[in-house]
Amino acid sequence: MKVEQIYTGCLAQGAYYIESDGEAAIIDPLRETSPYILKAESNKTKIKYIFETHFHADFVSGHLDLAKKTGAKIVYGPQAETSYPKHLATDGEVFKLGKVTITVLHTPGHTPESTTYLLKDEAGEPYAIFSGDTLFIGDVGRPDLAQKKGHLTAEDLAGWLYDSLRNKIMPLPDHVIVYPAHGAGSACGKSMSKETWDTLGNQKQNNYALRADMTKPEFIEAVTDGLLPPPTYFSANAKLNKMGYESIDTVMKRGAQALTPDAFEKAANETPALLLDVRGKETFAKGFIPNAIFIGLKGSFAPWVGALIPDLKQPILLITNVGEEEEAVKRLARVGYDNVVGHLAGGFDAWVAAEKEVDVIETIDVETFTTRYKEDEQLLDVRKPGEYDAAHVTTAQSFPLDFINEKMSEVKTDTPYFLHCRSGYRSTIAASILRSRGFDNLVNIQGKFDDIAASPIPTVTAACSLGGK
Repeated sequence: MKVEQIYTGCLAQGAYYIESDGEAAIIDPLRETSPYILKAESNKTKIKYIFETHFHADFVSGHLDLAKKTGAKIVYGPQAETSYPKHLATDGEVFKLGKVTITVLHTPGHTPESTTYLLKDEAGEPYAIFSGDTLFIGDVGRPDLAQKKGHLTAEDLAGWLYDSLRNKIMPLPDHVIVYPAHGAGSACGKSMSKETWDTLGNQKQNNYALRADMTKPEFIEAVTDGLLPPPTYFSANAKLNKMGYESIDTVMKRGAQALTPDAFEKAANETPALLLDVRGKETFAKGFIPNAIFIGLKGSFAPWVGALIPDLKQPILLITNVGEEEEAVKRLARVGYDNVVGHLAGGFDAWVAAEKEVDVIETIDVETFTTRYKEDEQLLDVRKPGEYDAAHVTTAQSFPLDFINEKMSEVKTDTPYFLHCRSGYRSTIAASILRSRGFDNLVNIQGKFDDIAASPIPTVTAACSLGGK
C-alpha cells in the first residue's frame, strides 16, 4: 500500500494518491490531470476511483477530465446531486482497491454531502481518514458555505458537523492518520494548523472542536463565531464542480496564444479584457502597462484572483515573466477562470522595447515612509479586519483588500493616500486596482508592518495606544 499527499501550497490544498496491488485511487484532485496520470503510469498502476469529499468551493476539481482520460469512476457520498455520471455511494459502502479497502463515512456539516473516506490496510485495520473539509488539523470546516438548500442555516449545519465528528470520526482508533483537504491559508476554516496531517489521537487532545466535554450548543457557537463572509468566487466554483466545466486542455490551449505588443494593445483597447500582471511586486512597482491589475504568482495568487475578480467568465490578458505563461493559465483555471485569451509575447520588456506607454505607482520603503508621514495624511491599511484590530497606525483607515470593490466609495480620487499591508503584496494589489479606477495620488509602502510598528509612528494595539516601540 502506498499513500501520497500531493500538497499545493498556493491553494493550501491536499490531494491524495492511494495505490495497492496495481490499482490506484485519487482523492480531491486539482484541475490539471497530468500529475496523477503520470504517477500511475510510472508505477504501472490503473486509476480505478476518483473520490470527492464534497463539492469544493475554493478550487475546481479535476475529477471530470481525469475520469474521461482514465476511465476511473467518480465517487461522491450521499446527497451529492450532479449533472454528470458518478457513483453515489451510501453511508458505510466499501470499495476494494487492490488489497486494501476504502469505506464511505457520510459526515455532513461543512456541506450536506460532505464525506470522509476511511482507508483500511491489507490486514483490514483502520489506517487513515481523508476528511476533506470536515476535519482539519487544529480546526473543522466552516458550516456556512453550502449551496442554498431549503432553509438550512449555518447553525443547522454546525449541529450536523458536531454529530458527524462524534459519531463517525472520534470513535476511530487514535493511531489513525488524519489527511485533510486543506491547511493554513485556506478560507474553508478559521484557524487551521500549518501542519498538513496528524494522528486522530493528537487531534482529540489539541483540536478545540474535538474536546470530549464540549456540548453541541458550545460547538455551534464556537464554529460559527467570527466567520468572515466567504470569498465571492466560492459559490461559482462549487457550481462548476457540481454541474461540469470545460476541459483543461481546451483552456490551456486558448491561454497559450502569444500576442505581440501591437496585438496585445489592440486587444486591450478593443475588448473588455482585464489586464492581469502576475510578475513580482518589486518588478511591477518599477513599471507596468496602464490599467493593468497586479496579482503576483509568488503570493496567494488564486485566492486573491477569486476574491477580487467577480466574473469567472471575464476575458483576461496576461502579463507574465517570460516562461511563466503556462503556469499562470493553469493557476487561473484551478479556480475557474478559464477565459485567458492571450499573453504578452516577450513579457513586459517587449512592451518597453516597442516604446509603448508605461505607468508607475510611487513605491517607498518603511524608512522613507517614517520620514514623510504626517498625522494629517491619509493612510489605508489593506490588511484583514482582524489584523487591523490587533495593531494599526493610529490614524490609519481600515480598508481591507478582500472588500475593496465594496469599499471603493469610501475613498476619493483627489485625495493623496499611503497604502500598506503586512509585507507589500496586498498593498501593491490594492494600489493597482485603485490606479485603474482613476486614483492617481498613491504611495505604496513596500515593507513589513512590524517595521512600521517598531518605528516612532504612533500605533494602536488591541490592549493600548503606543507611541512607537
